[in-house]
Amino acid sequence: MQGIKHFIITYLLIRLIMESRTIDPMKIEADAQVPTEFGNFRVRVMVDNKGEEHAIFSVGLDDKDNTDKIPLVRIHSECLTGDAFTSLKCDCGPQLKLAMQKIQEDGCGAILYMRQEGRGIGLKEKIRAYALQDRGYDTLDANTALNHPADAREYSFCAKMLKSIGVDRVSLMTNNPLKIQGLLDNDIAVVNRIEHIEGIGQFNQNYLSTKAMRMGHILPFVFNE
Repeated sequence: MQGIKHFIITYLLIRLIMESRTIDPMKIEADAQVPTEFGNFRVRVMVDNKGEEHAIFSVGLDDKDNTDKIPLVRIHSECLTGDAFTSLKCDCGPQLKLAMQKIQEDGCGAILYMRQEGRGIGLKEKIRAYALQDRGYDTLDANTALNHPADAREYSFCAKMLKSIGVDRVSLMTNNPLKIQGLLDNDIAVVNRIEHIEGIGQFNQNYLSTKAMRMGHILPFVFNE
């Protein structure tokens, strides 16, 4: 009996050690330079405790002249359809490009590219939600009809990513109060909120209206129409 207890304790200790080595939420797993049409970015990859890979695309954070400068930051959730295939159903692709441009112009900032496709429900479920939208559902009701939250994203790991590169205060490009609160709740000071509007068109009017009217996004133009 004593031998079995010893075996179980040893097994659990080994498993705990292996898991702690496998998942290090503050570790930079990869680091390189990436040239883009907007300029060069340093890209660093971190892995969360679910095994999802997230990236930090940064400019000027290592420059000694920027020590006292507040970095310009954008939290961008992955959107395959918008970022890669230029979908007009959302504003994600244009917002990403605008963030890249602004950060290059500012000379000090970062984009946190989060693997939270479809507001955190994944690509398959997002496309299923698109099918419901084709039938008249808005983006919120489509998610809930599939038994998902209206927005399943969370931002605590964003704060860990920022802390890992020495950033504890930001000027945040966002229209989403949840991103601001997510950083504040995890000890990142949001010194400024910078309006981030781009990519408005005929195919995403309902999408943007739902964001403003039902999800609390700060989009004044929706109310001015």
